[in-house]
Amino acid sequence: MKVMCFGDSNTYGYDPRGYFDGRYDADSRWVDIMATETGWTICNMGQNGREIPSVAPAFPADTDLLIVMLGTNDLLQGRSPVQAAERLERFLSGISLDRSKILLIALPPVTLGEWVPNPQLIDDSRTFAQLCQRLAEKMCVRFADAEKWDISLAYDGVHFTEQGHKAFAARLLEELK
Repeated sequence: MKVMCFGDSNTYGYDPRGYFDGRYDADSRWVDIMATETGWTICNMGQNGREIPSVAPAFPADTDLLIVMLGTNDLLQGRSPVQAAERLERFLSGISLDRSKILLIALPPVTLGEWVPNPQLIDDSRTFAQLCQRLAEKMCVRFADAEKWDISLAYDGVHFTEQGHKAFAARLLEELK
């Protein structure tokens, strides 16, 4: 099975304790854990700081599953949940793959921390997750809500810890069965 994971720093495996593009080791990144557990060919298209692109890239036609997990950086840059959801809808509309091959994941809500100084961002992340679910239903794509997965976040309130990555991989594998 060929899987593409398109997202931001939590897909990339960013380690907030490091510098710039520091990453957790492969055995502590959800994308790599999934590849090891399943034997699937998984392409990590995570990028630090990625906001929802205005145009979708051309994903390979032989992609069996495209996992999309975006939106946190849009909220951190001041977009409202509605604005971020509108951007996400335009992005998803531009993907040429069959809709049944797309899995949209709503990230777990951010928590108070170095990057999340006020509770409004927490509320916005929860609202955005709800909008993602509605969008998935509207666009007939698969949906998973990581808020229900008890993912531990680092001191910054945004990035998964190593344990968070491991829990995320385990819950996503359950979801995909």
